Amino acid sequence: MTIWRFIPFAAALLVLAPVAVIFSAFFAPADEIWQHLIDTTLTTLLINTFWLACGVIAGTALLGISLAWLTSVYEFPGCGFFSWALLLPLAMPAYVIAFVALGLLDFTGPIQTWLRAWLDSEISWFPEIRSRPGVIVVLTFAFYPYVYLLARNAFLSQGKRSLEVAQSLGLTRRQGFFKVALPMARPWIAGGLMLVLMETLADFGTVAVFNYNTFTTAIYKTWFGMFSLSAASQLASVLIILVFAVIVLEQHFRMRMRYAESKKSQRAQRIPLQGADKWLAASFVVSVFFLAFLLPLIQLSIWAVNSLAADFDLTQYGEFLWHSLALSGSATVLITLTVITMVYAARRFPGIAMRHAVRTATIGYALPGTVLAIGVYTPMVWLDGKLSDWVLQWFQLETGQLIQGTLITMLIAYLIRFLAVGHYPIDGAMQRVTHHIDEAAMSLGTHGWGMIRKIHFPILKPGVFTAATLVFIDVMKEMPITLMTRPFGWDTLSVRIYSLTSEGQWERAALPAITLVAAGLIPILFFMRRTEE
Repeated sequence: MTIWRFIPFAAALLVLAPVAVIFSAFFAPADEIWQHLIDTTLTTLLINTFWLACGVIAGTALLGISLAWLTSVYEFPGCGFFSWALLLPLAMPAYVIAFVALGLLDFTGPIQTWLRAWLDSEISWFPEIRSRPGVIVVLTFAFYPYVYLLARNAFLSQGKRSLEVAQSLGLTRRQGFFKVALPMARPWIAGGLMLVLMETLADFGTVAVFNYNTFTTAIYKTWFGMFSLSAASQLASVLIILVFAVIVLEQHFRMRMRYAESKKSQRAQRIPLQGADKWLAASFVVSVFFLAFLLPLIQLSIWAVNSLAADFDLTQYGEFLWHSLALSGSATVLITLTVITMVYAARRFPGIAMRHAVRTATIGYALPGTVLAIGVYTPMVWLDGKLSDWVLQWFQLETGQLIQGTLITMLIAYLIRFLAVGHYPIDGAMQRVTHHIDEAAMSLGTHGWGMIRKIHFPILKPGVFTAATLVFIDVMKEMPITLMTRPFGWDTLSVRIYSLTSEGQWERAALPAITLVAAGLIPILFFMRRTEE
């Protein structure tokens, strides 16, 4: 059983390596740059980051939980379609939604231009898209599927049954939702909100498009504008400390509650909505789907058609697609297996040290991709040099690069970055497995992988496929890590999008963006079918 104890600590050490590289920047303090930041922008960065995080968490909680409850419990027109279609924004990078929103809603965009022409006057009342509310709305539409997917899996296993229990106690449906169903789904919802929080804190593309200064833009400007990797790493370390504090706080409150599901039960039938209620529910769902996915897709399609003849190359785009799918698939398998073993080990050997190891292993998601790439690449260069020297000494062979610039480096970086994405769904599902099941299995001689395969996996399957969905899509969208650690010539769809948008070629960037969305649609459909089995 020693190996099971070792796995969470090994994962924590793997995450701590780039974090240590980042924190080592404090040994080379950039006093002048820090003084400049304190005198000019640090207060603004803290305020902007705080309100952005609060706004996005509130928005994604409202949209994600309400949509999950509607599609898992009630029957209304289009319910079957929207139950999986509401996940489609996952396949669209947030910065793509951002530049589409600006293209549509900015002063020179088609909507404001049409309104001015139609009303024959200035429209000073039109909301300013380049603002804090604008950034919050865009990120809310981009990130609500994290909460929706996890909450929906929780509600699907409760659904109508939780309402029936509540009504048997004299509660209304609304009271049953707030007093029974919502508290029971808390581990899943908290996991989704944690992912949203870390994704928001680490986002660079969206806030950069909106010119909204946060910690991530400050890190980038400090690194590439002030040419101080040391100061940039110190700023990144502040992000790590903040997120780790939130993780510890959330885990502390979760420990006071217990969530168990003694056996896997069949899904309850949805409750048909009647009269105006069903059309209100359908209108709400359609509005979110239209604004978060369909409208950006229509605008991207228009731009893509305009650039199709000049930019499309079947061989080239086939290569981009293959690279994206291969990386995403490999990383998904690696991360999912790692998380399952981590969660099982933490369950079998609970303790303070084990809890800290698991928490530490999940903080990599808070690291901006650019800084994490440096944190991973630096020790890889050192290790590569040591391996080359050893091979030369013992075998008199010149090896060149063995690790850096290979897929191994990329997969390690993905594992560190997205371990939290896989952890929260699977850990939330594990919260529902009672320890009596483990004790009964061990009394029959089932341990380790046998228990995971025969006992836990059938119960954890919805959480496992949820985790795989999130990891696959996130890796496919990931740009900074892929851009900075990929082997030479190993371009992906996200790298192609970046190379075009960085040159201001929005219309040409639409074609790889749509290809990325189409590629992400396949795993979403597959995993949604599996989670509903």
